[in-house]
Amino acid sequence: MQMELDSVLKNNFSLAAFRPGQKEIIWSIINKKDVLAVLPTGGGKSLCFQFPAVFKKELVIVVSPLIALMKDQVRSLQSNGIPAGAIYSGQTEDEKRTIFADIQKGGPYILYLSPERVQKEGFQQWIRSKNIALFAIDEAHCVSQWGHDFREEYGQLNILKRLRPDVPTLALTASATPTVLHDIARQINLKNPEKRVHGFYRPNLYFQVEMCDGEEHKDRLLVQGIQQHPEGRVIVYCGTRKKTEEVHQNLSSVFSGVGFYHAGLTPNKRTDVQEKYMTGNLRILVATNAFGMGIDQADVRLVVHYHMPATIDALYQEMGRAGRDGKDSTCMMLYAAKDKGLQSYFIQSSDAPPEIKSARWRNLDALVNYSESSECRHGEILTYYQDAQRIQMCGHCDNCAPDSNRKIVLPKESVLSRMSEKLTKPSKPAAKKRSNADAVLLNEEQETRFQALKAWRKQKSTELDVPAFIIFSDRTLRDLAIQNPAKFDDLQNIHGIGSEKLERYGADVMLVLTES
Repeated sequence: MQMELDSVLKNNFSLAAFRPGQKEIIWSIINKKDVLAVLPTGGGKSLCFQFPAVFKKELVIVVSPLIALMKDQVRSLQSNGIPAGAIYSGQTEDEKRTIFADIQKGGPYILYLSPERVQKEGFQQWIRSKNIALFAIDEAHCVSQWGHDFREEYGQLNILKRLRPDVPTLALTASATPTVLHDIARQINLKNPEKRVHGFYRPNLYFQVEMCDGEEHKDRLLVQGIQQHPEGRVIVYCGTRKKTEEVHQNLSSVFSGVGFYHAGLTPNKRTDVQEKYMTGNLRILVATNAFGMGIDQADVRLVVHYHMPATIDALYQEMGRAGRDGKDSTCMMLYAAKDKGLQSYFIQSSDAPPEIKSARWRNLDALVNYSESSECRHGEILTYYQDAQRIQMCGHCDNCAPDSNRKIVLPKESVLSRMSEKLTKPSKPAAKKRSNADAVLLNEEQETRFQALKAWRKQKSTELDVPAFIIFSDRTLRDLAIQNPAKFDDLQNIHGIGSEKLERYGADVMLVLTES
């Protein structure tokens, strides 16, 4: 069987080896098991549902939210001699009839559909009589209201299990926490699904978070980042349409080949911008989170978040569009205190149920704590997603390698200032960023307590298998080190310690403070 899998991979997909996690996912599907799979952007998700069609010589139905992505994958499969098609709005009846006639011939076929198409009565009647190897739900995080991109039409995909409980289902996403995975399985009625989480460690990516004291500081770092990456594509994510257009205008005065993209553009304009970006006519794209799903450009060298997004899921998924060719690339988030206010406004303005809003507040707090953390950024991400791989120190993030030549740093002299005059009015230079650990200056005694608390937090995070920032933020540890509460009840006066964390960690913290 092993040789047969490798033979199909080489002969039909022109690949020499499986990527991490792919073979385990495919093997489970072949054995008719439901699977929840998390493979980050660039991790090879599509092979996991394309391979079973060829191997079992049967129909695989793929639910996908993007017509452009469907078309791209169909073209790619057909160029490799693998029968495939997509049903979407705007097709002629003859085009649809040709697809169904090809499926009727039997053998391998990969059919792409929108989630809305699954709900049509004619489709439901049709699939009852077909030999189907797999239902694959791509971008499965859209199923869950706990995720960062919930779509109501995805929440109705449980009909697949009701119609064909005999067909295994593969739910695929690039980023989902254990909570979201559990909700996906519940929403679409997966039966004892196997969870496969692989590939979150991207050693070619340098992760960096810069604490900024205002938008001038952000603009200067953004210009410097693009200057340090003169080759390849650049994506700049902004939190609002207005700021997207402002940043685009500013960058256009300094660089050539700059475009912008957001949901407020007409469909034709969005398509035009996307095509120009994909063909290389635009090198730098400033966009909201409306841009990105299904985008597969190998040479994105720099991804910048001008504003903090809503969740770690969103941050990681968007950072994951960098360096898909395996070459060194940088992912930088520009973080200012008021960015949390923007995301807070979005949560408060939402009409989501209270429990969903509560989850979004927790997600936002987690991202703030991650941003302000002094722990290894890659290591924390791996633990957060419960990846099969874990590391303690990556050597290519701003916390592990602050002196790396891959880090984006403002020059000490005024060379950049001359370039950024077009972006901002003259003002005082931005303050040099201090490390998170010394953002508040500690005396020697306080520093000793802070380091003891960090060591305890690291040990506890390993014991519980959760990221350190989920236990306590660096700010909480600094407040503890400075205030040095003498009584258990005094812990309630520390930033970030509520009743739940007081009960869970209070005794340990008091012991550390007593001994340090």
